[in-house]
Amino acid sequence: AMGGDEDGDEDGGRFSFELCGGTHVRRTGDIGFFKIVGEGAVSSGVRRIEALTGADAESAVAEAEATLAAAAAALRTRPADLAPRIQQLLDEKKKIERDLAEARRQAAGGAGASAPAARTVARASGGVAFLSRIADNVSPRDLKTLADELKTKIGSGVVAVAAAADGKASLVVAVTPDLAGTLDAVALVRKGAEALGGAGGGGRPDMAQAGGPKAEALEAALQAVEDALASS
Repeated sequence: AMGGDEDGDEDGGRFSFELCGGTHVRRTGDIGFFKIVGEGAVSSGVRRIEALTGADAESAVAEAEATLAAAAAALRTRPADLAPRIQQLLDEKKKIERDLAEARRQAAGGAGASAPAARTVARASGGVAFLSRIADNVSPRDLKTLADELKTKIGSGVVAVAAAADGKASLVVAVTPDLAGTLDAVALVRKGAEALGGAGGGGRPDMAQAGGPKAEALEAALQAVEDALASS
C-alpha cells in the first residue's frame, strides 16, 4: 500500500493498494532503487510490471551499461551514438543487398545483359516465342523482376524463370501484354508447379508465381510450362 496522512495514520491517507509482489514494506522508500524490467497485460484493463530492486537492480543496470559499452566499442562509436550508427549499418546492408541482387539478375540475363535468345513454340493458333531460364543465385523474390526484364527484351512471347534456394524451388511465368488476353500466366505456372511438387500458384494473367519442394526439378518445371504453352 502507498500513502498515509500527515498525522501518521497510514489508513487514513492511502491512495494505492496495488503495488505488491508478495513482500510488504512499511513505506515505498524502503524499496530503494527500483528498475522496471518488464511490462504487459494481465487481463482487460489490468497491467503487470516486473521489476528489480536494491542490489539486484544495480547489478542489472551495471550489466546493461557493460553491454552497451561493448556494443559501442565493437562499432567504433560512443554509446550515445550507437542508435544512428546501427541505422547507418542497416542502410549500408540494404544497399549492398540491392546491388548484389542486381548483379545476380544481370548474370542471369536481366538488365544490362545482351538480348536473350527465345525459341518458337508451335501452337495450333500459331507459334509463340518462349524463353526459359534457370536463374542461379537469384532469390525467389527477385524472380519477378528478372521475368519482367526478360519479357521486355523479347518483345512478344512468354518467359519462364526458375530458381532454387534453401531446398525449395520457385517458378515465375510472365506473358507480354500483346498475348495477355489469349494466354494465362496463372494456368501456365500451375503446370510447372506440379513438376516442383507444389500445388496451385497465383498472380495475374500476365505474371504468376508458384513453388514447390523439389529443388532438383527446375528443368522439368520449365519443360512443363513449355508443354502447357504448346497445347494452349
